[in-house]
Amino acid sequence: MSSPVRLGDGRHLDVQVGGADEGLPLVFHHGTPGAATPFRALERAARERSLRLVTTSRPGYGSSSRHPGRSVVDVADDIASVLANMGIERCLVAGWSGGGPHALACAARLEAAAAVLVIAGLAPHRSQGLDWMAEMGRGNVTEFNTALQGEEALRPYLDEQRTYLEGASVRAVVSSLRTVLPEADRAVVGGEFGEDLAAGMQEGLREGVDGWLDDDLAFTKPWGFSLEEISIPTMLWHGSADLMVPVNHGQWLSSRLACASLHVEPDEGHLSLASRNFGRMLDELVMAGL
Repeated sequence: MSSPVRLGDGRHLDVQVGGADEGLPLVFHHGTPGAATPFRALERAARERSLRLVTTSRPGYGSSSRHPGRSVVDVADDIASVLANMGIERCLVAGWSGGGPHALACAARLEAAAAVLVIAGLAPHRSQGLDWMAEMGRGNVTEFNTALQGEEALRPYLDEQRTYLEGASVRAVVSSLRTVLPEADRAVVGGEFGEDLAAGMQEGLREGVDGWLDDDLAFTKPWGFSLEEISIPTMLWHGSADLMVPVNHGQWLSSRLACASLHVEPDEGHLSLASRNFGRMLDELVMAGL
């Protein structure tokens, strides 16, 4: 079920609710680019664990209003408004890829959050002791280096990338990502997971690249909160073969978070890690949030 939620500043967010009809809510933050379209594997895993799955399209994606100049931390206020609208006082939080930093922001600032799961999430840019782009595939290195030049350089670059993704087949989407897909990822994108990934990207970019652009800019500037603010259980999962967000990001986060556990899955990539392990991840998250 999808419906818009109006925020206090007049913006609105597209909200998708799935999983179990009742039960503890799980707030899920999608990747970059993406939208609140469901990953069927995640929805099944949530339903099997009696979790109510709540996903929003971040500002600028799909039907959600843009929030120009947003920082990563701004997501916490948006989610607080969504939860208040739904009458939710306690939840679990998860984020995959570009959703990882936003899940951490909720862990730091969202009072309702009981535990957080970060799946192959980025660490803050310019983090001491972390070579942020080391081991990234060529496509991501180019994208983030362009983001560091600002919106004037980034927008035409993303507009060009959008032309390859808009209305494209799964095969075409995979081709556009070829420099960041190890063999483990290529093995999972031909089926249901690849279809859901392509659908999320296309919905997110339906009105343009604003959401993608604002995500990239937010990742490469200060996030607006400190990792030291996070005191709830934090589960970090990463694949050792990830070329989109290399495993050194998860290792760095684990060393800086007070209540973190790190799972490094051998030979898993960015996509295969998520598609094959949602159930295990949610089992751990539910136990931590009890």
